[in-house]
Amino acid sequence: MREVLLIEPNYKNKYPPMGLMKISAYYKQLGDSVRFFKGDMKDLVVTLLCEDLLKILNAAYPENNWNRYTPELAKFIRYGKKGDIPDAEEFQEVDILDIIKLFRNKYKNEDYFKNPKFDIVGITTLFTFHWKITIDTINFAKKLCKDERHVIVGGIAATIVPDYMEAETGIRPTTGILDKPGALGDDNSLIIDTMPLDYSILDEIDYKYPASDAYFAYMTRGCTNKCAFCAVPKLEPDYQGYIQLKRQLDVAKEKFGEQRDLLLLDNNVLASPCFEKIIDEIKACGFERGATYYPPNPYEIAIQNLRTSINDRAYIKKCVKLYDDLITKCNKPTICRDTSIRDELYKRVVEARCDLEYTATKEAILALDDFIAPIYKKYAYRPVKRARYIDFNQGVDARLITPENMRKLAEVNIRPLRIAFDHWGLRNIYENAIRAAADAGITQLSNYMLYNFDERPVELYKRMKLTVDLCDELNISIYSFPMKYHPIEDPEYFRNREYIGKYWSRKYIRAVQAVLTSTHGKIGKGKQFFGAAFGRNEDEFEEILLMPEALIISRFEHDPLMRERYPEYSKDEYSGTTTNEWRSKFYALSPEQRNEAMAVIKKNQFTDKDINNADNEIKAVLAYYQIQRVK
Repeated sequence: MREVLLIEPNYKNKYPPMGLMKISAYYKQLGDSVRFFKGDMKDLVVTLLCEDLLKILNAAYPENNWNRYTPELAKFIRYGKKGDIPDAEEFQEVDILDIIKLFRNKYKNEDYFKNPKFDIVGITTLFTFHWKITIDTINFAKKLCKDERHVIVGGIAATIVPDYMEAETGIRPTTGILDKPGALGDDNSLIIDTMPLDYSILDEIDYKYPASDAYFAYMTRGCTNKCAFCAVPKLEPDYQGYIQLKRQLDVAKEKFGEQRDLLLLDNNVLASPCFEKIIDEIKACGFERGATYYPPNPYEIAIQNLRTSINDRAYIKKCVKLYDDLITKCNKPTICRDTSIRDELYKRVVEARCDLEYTATKEAILALDDFIAPIYKKYAYRPVKRARYIDFNQGVDARLITPENMRKLAEVNIRPLRIAFDHWGLRNIYENAIRAAADAGITQLSNYMLYNFDERPVELYKRMKLTVDLCDELNISIYSFPMKYHPIEDPEYFRNREYIGKYWSRKYIRAVQAVLTSTHGKIGKGKQFFGAAFGRNEDEFEEILLMPEALIISRFEHDPLMRERYPEYSKDEYSGTTTNEWRSKFYALSPEQRNEAMAVIKKNQFTDKDINNADNEIKAVLAYYQIQRVK
């Protein structure tokens, strides 16, 4: 049995790592032991050292409950402060202190690199602008592997820039999808990309992905288009028009319980010649129009998976959390009026040492089951029928939308329907697509709007405004998500987010981001709201792009024009006419002065050094851009 460590770098992301979930299922099918980690890599090695320390202490002195001191021991291993060692009788013997100090020295001297624990280490990678944390994670993690030849680096960033990643880590990435037997070097016929997802690994970590309670799957792979700004042709070069869904969901349901929603990451499902078959299968899997479901009992699933040893680490952690939730609920008289149940529940959990994840054991949890199961079912599990939805999360191709395929798509409970609107040249195609969806009865939509690519800022405004107008006319809801273009293969920019399109400037991008901050990154229906956020017309939008950032954020407190136009959005507090002052001084500049001022404004750099060479009128305008916060 091999020891396998799977890692996702400690960046924020919305969706769980499907690739690692498949790889976990693959190695477990081969009989290997798999561990998943996401977090500070130093915390991982402290945890590993602490586990080894506790094995020694528990074997040498089994009469003591050493596990209850896990937080203190871990803290001492990492920081070495004497005060972290508990002032308890168990720690008074010299040899025990010597053993603990030995593990502190193992950490301090990086012995975990000298005697690595894992036979295989796999690291996934996401966006290239997470470059530093990704490279640091790989370079740290590879030293936890007994043989660097068995370090696997894959995922999006690894596939897009494999040469750069190899240059900085010494590891040649595995690129693309794992759709061939032997993709990871083992001699077997298993195809990793078709493996069912191991959802259990998500319960091993503290990080909670915003997208949860869903099946994650593909029904197609790749895309028939070759858009210049898109990485899909490189990530998934061959288009697959159909991948069976039912088996994926059946396996997940049997092991992990039924999930509420279905999130499909297909890049161009409408291009599939099997589109109607795909929709029919989605319906058969329980996601027809109006679909509902009853959530499963999470406690029953956790106990089932502990009994079958799917992932003891994950489900011990899960059961302790469920106990805590149950105790919290039973402490509320409105839920549980029987104080004897509350008292007995707390007593049994504590006596079994199952109130903490580092003292709980599989055996103790299973021994509590006969007592806990009926109480959990009565007081904590309240199955309520809920609507369930399907989401083609990567969007559908507006160019392929027809009245016919929209009527077919409307047969499933899709929410939202995502349609990309990448540039103004697609306006007629986009509008026809929206109208076809609305005619089919699909009223909850969303779109992605690329900006900072090869069109002018005003064309972003036009796309947003057209969308808002369509919402108003068709009585539908479309949430727009402007997304900044990032050249992920450009050697100068793939490591960061500094790229500026030829028609854009740093100031324009900051202005759009400042508005989006106040709208939580999206634009919804409502002409009034849109006008207040981005301007009623193109001239107002262009003024917002030029406005000092602090004034953009505080327009309703400091701009009398905004308060007059949109009294419903204006706050009660009103502390001046700062925006009007800027506006008056800016438009009073001569054309030559304005051009000079604009050269500074577009760079979005306003230190005294940046503006000192300007004349007094220009300097008076630029002084507003130095304001960090309007009071």
